[in-house]
Amino acid sequence: MTTIKERYEAVKQRIADATARVGRTPDSVHLVAVTKYAAVDDVRQLVDLGHLDFGESRLQHFTQLSAQIEEYVARKKELKEPTSSEAIRWHFIGHLQRNKCRRVLPLSRLVHSVDSLRIAEEIQEIAQKKNLTCEVLLQANISGERQKTGIAPPAVTYILEQIESMPNVIPRGMMCMAPFSENPEDSRSVFSRCSELFEEMQGETVSGDAFNILSMGMTNDFEVAIECGANVVRVGSALFNQEDANASNESLTETTT
Repeated sequence: MTTIKERYEAVKQRIADATARVGRTPDSVHLVAVTKYAAVDDVRQLVDLGHLDFGESRLQHFTQLSAQIEEYVARKKELKEPTSSEAIRWHFIGHLQRNKCRRVLPLSRLVHSVDSLRIAEEIQEIAQKKNLTCEVLLQANISGERQKTGIAPPAVTYILEQIESMPNVIPRGMMCMAPFSENPEDSRSVFSRCSELFEEMQGETVSGDAFNILSMGMTNDFEVAIECGANVVRVGSALFNQEDANASNESLTETTT
């Protein structure tokens, strides 16, 4: 069985190979390690390897895991053990329900899944009350699948115009998900269209100077996403063993709400 370090290095090599094919450098892509199926010890090992960006989609798992990792990092610093001087960056990548914003926002460096004006308005209201600024990505439903949440491409400009009046919400870019397929090439048309839309939005005055993040691609298709312009990829199963996580994280399972 491969180790976390070996899997981490393999993913970084895949990123390097993909960027080389399109004349980019590996440091132009940020890897978000998706911890949905990660054992706590595995996340600690990635922290020890210097990794800083972690993504979660389940609220209860997010709150408990982030607290454990923050405690781990604090203890290492207290014991003067080697650790990064930079803080862990937590990304919320799942569908964000309005009634969960209050708990998600204080923990999140970046929310990847603003999929409607209503959720942007909720984020603004809560962030203002908590005196926070919240950086977000607009999730576009490029494929048009009914089961997927997201903003229809023609409505993205309108949402950005509305967010411009929300001082506590900072639009940083866009996110999309391609329909799952065993063949990564099936994702290319979705990623290419999202990349085109992202570039169109960068030309709009309402997007702002900080609108520079394009989050696309997961374990099965992130190389194609990089070739299409992604600068953030969200990778979970290529890093973490689901069976190990199920055994180690029984106390972190999501409860039904």
